[in-house]
Amino acid sequence: MEKTWRWFGPKDKITLDMLRQIGVEGIVTSLHHIANGEVWSLDEVNKMKEYIESHGLRWSVVESLPVSESIKYGGPDRDKLIENYKESLRNLGKAGVKTICYNFMPVLDWARTDLEYPNGDGTSNLYFNKAEFAYFDIYILKRENAEKDYDAVTLSRVEDLRPVMTPDAEHRLVENIIVKTQGFVNGNISEDDEAPVATFRELLKLYEGIDRDALRANMKYFLEAIMPVCNEYDINMCVHPDDPPLQILGLPRIVTCDDDIKWFLDAVPDKHNGLTFCSGSLSAGAHNNVPELARKYADRTWFVHLRSTSVLPNGDFREAPHLGGRADIIELVRIFEKTNPELPMRVDHAPLMLGDEKMGYNAGYSFHGRMLALGQVGGVIATVDRDIKEGKI
Repeated sequence: MEKTWRWFGPKDKITLDMLRQIGVEGIVTSLHHIANGEVWSLDEVNKMKEYIESHGLRWSVVESLPVSESIKYGGPDRDKLIENYKESLRNLGKAGVKTICYNFMPVLDWARTDLEYPNGDGTSNLYFNKAEFAYFDIYILKRENAEKDYDAVTLSRVEDLRPVMTPDAEHRLVENIIVKTQGFVNGNISEDDEAPVATFRELLKLYEGIDRDALRANMKYFLEAIMPVCNEYDINMCVHPDDPPLQILGLPRIVTCDDDIKWFLDAVPDKHNGLTFCSGSLSAGAHNNVPELARKYADRTWFVHLRSTSVLPNGDFREAPHLGGRADIIELVRIFEKTNPELPMRVDHAPLMLGDEKMGYNAGYSFHGRMLALGQVGGVIATVDRDIKEGKI
């Protein structure tokens, strides 16, 4: 697989020259300076492509060309936004950038409660504490009837938290759940937002009356609308699984498991409608057998994210070492190298280590941690490739 790296543009503290030195072959990025829903002009696309190529690398994947909330909930401006999306796709296709990662998660792209959970070796990782998330939902967000969405064990843990949740602790939860993990991804809430909780409540209201079936119908509508452009320019669309692959905040989540993946692939059976196989997101659901999903959907996978998680009996999960946890990355490499060795792959969330925590990197996107993971995964790929050539697998 092609070794790629998520890079956040020319302002990223991790430079392209640094990436070329550590074995990165392709870049995964977006036009972060263009607002969601606006057209990516051919000029802007080419500027980014030429900038990347001037550093001896290539723009392999767009992550992401964001799908506006109005497209997801079916707002009155949906068709106009889809036309803008199609024009951006045309311009990417003309420039030769033809793998597009996106998601169809309402409001919240991904959720963690702790961005620096300490590991025993002195590093830190991302962590999802189900009770802390429920506390945020019930007592900070104050979503109506939120407590009905949690089991008795989680609610008991929430009550244990109440006496020790200081204003600073509540502020940390808000920052971790809806600010620091979202602003650089979808732009819904920025770090400059003076009232992020109020803004978040307004976003949730947009989905009142939108259930699982309605969101599925809106996803199908969107995909059917853009497939003619994808066919014209041979563009592969690859949806990212929901992270975590669970129902949260009363919002429908429709890319969480085997049945969900089968549904959207069958609903729009065009080959250009495919999957971003994020082993970390999928492994955070104890219901998912990640290697089995890879075997089943490798031929409709156009982009691979490699990371792993460990799921605790109480519903918490933590980011695991890339060669540990329940994703079984070694087996995933075997599957994808045999099926499509040209697939772009990037190592995903990695520990903060060796001073990463002082650098102000986006949550989950350390330098040293991802460099370690890239070295580990690169070694696995080299070993698997040799075994394939020698007929051992």
